[in-house]
Amino acid sequence: MTEDSRPLAVFDLDGTLADTAHRQHFLEGKPRDWTAFFAAAPEDPPLAQGVALALESAQECEVGYLTGRPERCRKDTVAWLAAQGLPEGRIWMRPNDDRRPARRTKLELLQKIAAKRQVRVLVDDDELVCDEAERAGFKVVRARWASTSAALKDAQEREGRT
Repeated sequence: MTEDSRPLAVFDLDGTLADTAHRQHFLEGKPRDWTAFFAAAPEDPPLAQGVALALESAQECEVGYLTGRPERCRKDTVAWLAAQGLPEGRIWMRPNDDRRPARRTKLELLQKIAAKRQVRVLVDDDELVCDEAERAGFKVVRARWASTSAALKDAQEREGRT
């Protein structure tokens, strides 16, 4: 079976593979400090359950990453994934100026991906993203192994930044 014929296991990053707890305080003030929030991402500790699931998924699937992080974070994201020993894979990121809620941007990207490849599973911590993906017929694993602040959840929905 060639790499392109393997199904995809699609993983979110923040709150699924990367522990963002140390940088969530940047989103608690008004205005939210998005620059500092994303600048601190390279220091995220890995989330053991998410990393283990990605490595396990790589045995049968090609692993890809679907994140609400803006495109300007690509270099740091690629380096972080490699440093954690995660499988190499395609990374789908939002355009820098896209401020739509994650549940909209991620579902749109997921549907584009699925038009060309079989998506076996989406693994994400955002309940609204998971709800939308399930409604669209995708198999979802809800990553409930990290704690996210109310500020982060609100930011994901209202400001469409991650």
